[in-house]
Amino acid sequence: MGEQNVEQTSDEQARRAFMKALLDEVRALEDMLDTGMIESGIRRIGAEQEMFLVDQASRPALTAMQILETIDDPRFTHELGLFNLEANLSPLELGGDCLRRMEQETNEVLEIARRHAGELDTRIALVGILPTLTREHLSLESMVPTARYFALNEALLRLRGSNFNFTIKGIDQLNINHDNLMLEACNTSFQVHFQVGAEEFAPLYNIAQAVTGPLLASCVNSPILLGKRLWLETRIAVFEHSIDARSEAHAARGHKPRVHFGDQWIDESVIEIFKEDIARFRVILTTEFEDDPIGMVARGEVPNLKALCLHNGTVYRWNRACYGISDNGKPHLRIENRVIPSGPTVIDEIANAAFFFGMMSRLSHTIDDIREHLNFSDVKSNFLAAAREGLRAQQVWFGGRQVTAQELIIDELLPLAREGLVEANIDECDIDRYLGVIRERVDQRCTGARWQLESLENMKGEGNENERLRALTNSMVEQSERGEPVARWELAGFCRQQDWRDSYRTVGQFMATDLFTVRPDDIVDFAASLMEWRYVRHVPVEDDSGQLLGLISHRQLLRLIARGNRGDSTITVRDVMRPDPITVSPETTTVEAIRQMRENRLSCLPVVEDGKLVGLVTEYDLVVVAGRLLESYLDEDRAE
Repeated sequence: MGEQNVEQTSDEQARRAFMKALLDEVRALEDMLDTGMIESGIRRIGAEQEMFLVDQASRPALTAMQILETIDDPRFTHELGLFNLEANLSPLELGGDCLRRMEQETNEVLEIARRHAGELDTRIALVGILPTLTREHLSLESMVPTARYFALNEALLRLRGSNFNFTIKGIDQLNINHDNLMLEACNTSFQVHFQVGAEEFAPLYNIAQAVTGPLLASCVNSPILLGKRLWLETRIAVFEHSIDARSEAHAARGHKPRVHFGDQWIDESVIEIFKEDIARFRVILTTEFEDDPIGMVARGEVPNLKALCLHNGTVYRWNRACYGISDNGKPHLRIENRVIPSGPTVIDEIANAAFFFGMMSRLSHTIDDIREHLNFSDVKSNFLAAAREGLRAQQVWFGGRQVTAQELIIDELLPLAREGLVEANIDECDIDRYLGVIRERVDQRCTGARWQLESLENMKGEGNENERLRALTNSMVEQSERGEPVARWELAGFCRQQDWRDSYRTVGQFMATDLFTVRPDDIVDFAASLMEWRYVRHVPVEDDSGQLLGLISHRQLLRLIARGNRGDSTITVRDVMRPDPITVSPETTTVEAIRQMRENRLSCLPVVEDGKLVGLVTEYDLVVVAGRLLESYLDEDRAE
């Protein structure tokens, strides 16, 4: 759940004391490995279920803390965003009906969450990135108000020395300039844990790295962020950037971001990972720690290693090494795989976990050293390709063969995972059930990501973007609750019965964003041609940086034509544009925009954010809004 009793490291003396404790704890862990204190000879599995909270309009609901106040269950906790919840599942010994029990507990916690959320008109959505998230949900007002998160936010921004600024390219392109940590809250996952012995950690960790690419390809479920269609698992890109604390100088010289896959195999021990992360990544949070962990180990006592665990929790490897203490009081090591997205259904999630556990188990018995079969650069490339392209991604496998992820999974990895689960003594009916879900999904190439993209294509031309994303999310929530795996879902359809008022509260929800603009020094005939070709009555004037400078209207051009000057190449846009037009922001309410247009007798309003042109709202848009709202009110009257 994460240590909450934390502080920033602005006090240099506290930082030095914490660093000393961190170094002592690494040495204590080394002593524990040398003396055989780490539990071995047993495999345990576990998982963390993250989820989104949405309101009745399928938008993020900031109700996490109210829900947690009513849930008397230690398995539940908050995440970064007020629109997220997390439930920590019980550890289980690998074997027998463990997967079925994991599924039952996951359904149990989700039912508890749904019941308590329902009391606040909130629903649960299982998806890697919620399609209806907007920039307004990514402010600090949407962050859970705890010391850990505010300290982490301030520390990361201090290290960067600038905003988070990056671009993600997919079908569309998203350019982000953001001033806080809340981009991380865009992501939810189904994180699985695999307990291993100390002596086998290195080979098993390397195996986990090797199978992560095809595993991810089989379960992508995050193709949409802020209305843009990006990678099939956009979580990977956005998370790596949202926690990137590197300054420009550090990034330029190749310093690793805090979220990373790694660049090499590990050779001998989990200690290599902890030492590298201490060496590479500055301490940004501190907490209370034990005085003498080395002495505790010498006396046969088990230390909590709080400093090491806290620092480890601020470095986000996609396969993370974890230290913990079991209920029996024995210390253990786990590999936490963080790539599996949340959803689309519980059975899909458990199937993903079964696929991972099966591959891990089988390869650990058949491969002495996976480094002899794969280059690390290929393994990392497999991971990134899977995040971008899902099952179509090219994967390099044993012997340097290159095949699609779909072929690799069907022909080799599913049979391999089955053998691994059989060796782990998993009940045969459960093996058939969960790996059957993977096979059906991969055969049909119907991942959660493909379902979302094809559903949007199915709704093309219906309503506006905000309405389509709401319809998509609503269908996702409803079909997830039914429990059928995503390969059997119907495509989402445009819902004409939804309450349109929720899609037209602010101008940012319906403004036109695919704009054709001119520069002030363009000839005026170019502006006239744009209006004629694109059937528009207004053309914004901007500079090369996107700064709005003016507006040129159809009426102004008619006056020019009346004087016989349209074709005059000496007349520029600057000569006829209306400079400094009245503007609004994306957060401006629709009612306020209407008031501005009426009082100032305007037929359009440019929409500006941070001085940059981001959209346009016209009289025609408001006619559509009025029609939609009238439709909603008539539907209410009919229902009464």
